[in-house]
Amino acid sequence: MTTELIPLLLAMLSGGVVALLLTLFGGGGSVLAVPLLLYVVGVTDPHVAIGVSAAGVALNALTALAGHTRAGRVRWPCASLFAVSGAAGAWLGSSLAKRIDGDQLLLLFAVAMAAVGIAMLRSRPVVDRPEPRLSWAIAPRLGLTGAGVGAAAGFFGIGGGFLIVPGLMTATGMGLATAQATSLLSVAAFGATTAGNYALSGWFDPALVAAMAVGGVAGTAAGLPVARRLGANAALGRILFSGLILIVAAYVAVRAMIAL
Repeated sequence: MTTELIPLLLAMLSGGVVALLLTLFGGGGSVLAVPLLLYVVGVTDPHVAIGVSAAGVALNALTALAGHTRAGRVRWPCASLFAVSGAAGAWLGSSLAKRIDGDQLLLLFAVAMAAVGIAMLRSRPVVDRPEPRLSWAIAPRLGLTGAGVGAAAGFFGIGGGFLIVPGLMTATGMGLATAQATSLLSVAAFGATTAGNYALSGWFDPALVAAMAVGGVAGTAAGLPVARRLGANAALGRILFSGLILIVAAYVAVRAMIAL
């Protein structure tokens, strides 16, 4: 467990950056957690970085979920089925990832980062749809989609929100805003499952998780007023943020290939 002050402060700063970006853009920021842990905080093992990142993602998602729950935006029956089936997938995905060499896993992680960056460039129109109800007709589709998305999230150690939201929309027909709120239960479940799996193998650092969580609270608080002021510039900000993710993905890929 990390006890040095400088790495803990850097982890706190990294958690603040990730939470700030998540608050401003609603997704994508969690993929920067692993590169920040590796190249800023100084974590040497990619598996530890993924385990810590997954725990941080789960904590951030739970914080956001509480707010959406109070507002009545979460559709719990659909959210629960997706989260439970996806958690099983996340366990399988993270178990497979643990068997892969760290640098090879980072190379694959860079590909996932690039996919997130490209996905963020796509604008999703806001469409009013009837609120979905969990039924025998959509339950199998919802469960299978959850398992597949959870496996991907567990393998790469990311929140998977950029996959969960369209997965919920496709499987249930719910609108974008409802899917974004409902997805948070799955993000928390996938992150907790992945972190727990890595912790069983000793690839976990609770001190870094705590430091990132503290920084995340500050980042969220700082991001809320900024998000309200973005207004018409939100689209431009998302494009710039996507570009940042793609640049970091390229950097991670180069570092991983050099280390192979």
